[in-house]
Amino acid sequence: MHQAEIAAAQAYVRLLAATRAALADPADAPLYMPLLTSPIEEADEALRDAGLSGNEDRFFALVRQLQPSLSGSDR
Repeated sequence: MHQAEIAAAQAYVRLLAATRAALADPADAPLYMPLLTSPIEEADEALRDAGLSGNEDRFFALVRQLQPSLSGSDR
């Protein structure tokens, strides 16, 4: 895994964590949704830099390497 690919996978994991936190309490979600703008932009930029935009299969394989718990196999 190249450094840019690692950065893209890490940015996605951070975005996922931020999204889960923002949606944890549905009543407060509208207050926190604007806070996702920065993590979304970071993830988009990291995907472009790694050449992974439009290559979801490769990208999610990298994410699973970085964080196997996101593969769904533990559910």
